Amino acid sequence: MYSPDAISNRRHSRTEPSEEMIAGLVCIVCRTDYRAAPDTDAAVVSHHSDKQLLACAGVCARMASGSVTGLAETPPPLAERVHRYEAEH
Repeated sequence: MYSPDAISNRRHSRTEPSEEMIAGLVCIVCRTDYRAAPDTDAAVVSHHSDKQLLACAGVCARMASGSVTGLAETPPPLAERVHRYEAEH
């Protein structure tokens, strides 16, 4: 489990999201690649350039948005996110 200090430091040291994060392929907190871990539940926790940013449901989502379930939005299926990313790059 993350300590309150770790959570606070994470929030204050945020960097710009990578292309994979913006495409919804990588958790914005722990950097889990959903393509390598397709059974990982992802939650929408924020938006960047009109795209959903995802975090692993649970601790990562709580660290990113304050809620273990993220925002009340459903992310597109992983296959669709991968297809969009590959089409753009």
